[in-house]
Amino acid sequence: MNILCAYNANIDSIYHIDGSELSHMIRELDADDSVFSDKLQKKLTSSPGSISSKTDFLAGLITCMRKGTGAEWMIKDSHVFQWIKNTFIDGSFMRMGGNMGIMSNVLSELGASRVVPNVASLSKLQLSFFSNKAIYHPFEGKLYKSAELENFLPANNNQPELIHFVFDFRKGDVVSFSGQEFEVPRENRFIATYDPLNFELHMDEEFRNYSMDHVSEMNGAIISGYHMLHENEVDSLPAGSEKASSGYKEKLNSSLDQLQSWKDIRKDLHIHVEFGHFSSNDIALYAFSKLSPIVDRIGMNEDELAMLAGLNGIDSKSILEMDSVAIADAAISLCNGSGLCRMLVHTREFVVSVSCMKNDDPEIIIEAMNFGAGCAAAFACSGKLADRNSLLEIASEIPESEFGKNECSKLAQHIGDKLKCSTVCGMHDSYQVTIVPTRICDEPVSTVGLGDTISAAIFLRELELSS
Repeated sequence: MNILCAYNANIDSIYHIDGSELSHMIRELDADDSVFSDKLQKKLTSSPGSISSKTDFLAGLITCMRKGTGAEWMIKDSHVFQWIKNTFIDGSFMRMGGNMGIMSNVLSELGASRVVPNVASLSKLQLSFFSNKAIYHPFEGKLYKSAELENFLPANNNQPELIHFVFDFRKGDVVSFSGQEFEVPRENRFIATYDPLNFELHMDEEFRNYSMDHVSEMNGAIISGYHMLHENEVDSLPAGSEKASSGYKEKLNSSLDQLQSWKDIRKDLHIHVEFGHFSSNDIALYAFSKLSPIVDRIGMNEDELAMLAGLNGIDSKSILEMDSVAIADAAISLCNGSGLCRMLVHTREFVVSVSCMKNDDPEIIIEAMNFGAGCAAAFACSGKLADRNSLLEIASEIPESEFGKNECSKLAQHIGDKLKCSTVCGMHDSYQVTIVPTRICDEPVSTVGLGDTISAAIFLRELELSS
């Protein structure tokens, strides 16, 4: 299978910060700046919500640690980014980040023949986190594997590093500053993100040209990154004003034009969009409404479905409780109202698919969902991707979710027109509905990227079985 991937790949830099280290850092900064404490207190009282100074960064981190909550703030100043990088990068664990980056590696490791990703910043460090099996990067009119291009890329390439600094903290840590002291109530993380290109849905020109020249050879495209779009002052201008089309709408519409141009050349190109967690309700609604008539399927977890459902007047409480009936009904309702034909909802306990295509083979969907659930479970248990046979061997020893199996039975009773399938499937409100339980690893090595892993694996297996 040949697959295009866009848009967001970045570097995750994970740093475990403890209370004593943070307290020491604040004391040192306070000693160097006589008004540092006053500035920090003001930021703690009135949260900036983004990072343009050292005190902004510390205010975000302290607030999360004091409350035991998580947050992600954008770094807007390159000098602050450089300070955070110099201070923390040596003690961090770095890995591939970004939904598309993770999914492209999954596709490559699971046996796709050619995976071509859009890489907003083609740096040597970013390249080092891409799989070297089947990922190919267009560069100066040719395709290169990751390791080849890493060696070939000029030393003066000077591409910015797009780093998401993930600061993990633990319950019970004590932080002291400016005569105050608090204990962290629960473990969580604060993310400081420097990613000016992916926030803009940046399309690499080499990728754009390659995709247009070779889309006729591709079997599918898997897309993500729309949740990184953010509002600015231009977006709030009235319709008809000179700059009203700028901002996130302009960026998203440019992407839609690209997807449509692929479809114009290859009408049967299967496009899957992984939705993601949006910080803005307006952007989420706009993205969903505009993507739905163009793409073949949108994937999301129950939190993202609940957000969309709530914005459309659908009760989200049962969705967040992972009620399979509520999830299937909400997915069908959202598809009906948007023009989307297929939706995939992946939860910890089960996966649900709804489709308006009556000629979709339910057994293909079922096999693909079981394949994805097995790959994700094996990845959770082992903490690494491997070839599919190794992953499926590991998965065969991991039990299916009991909660998921109960929800499968519950949904089966709700479906009026059942089909003869190897698991639960049937027609409900004119949509084909299928559900499979996931497999649950009791002691996961990794939980980051499981949603991306299951979606990418399902996507690949469906392409294989339908070709």
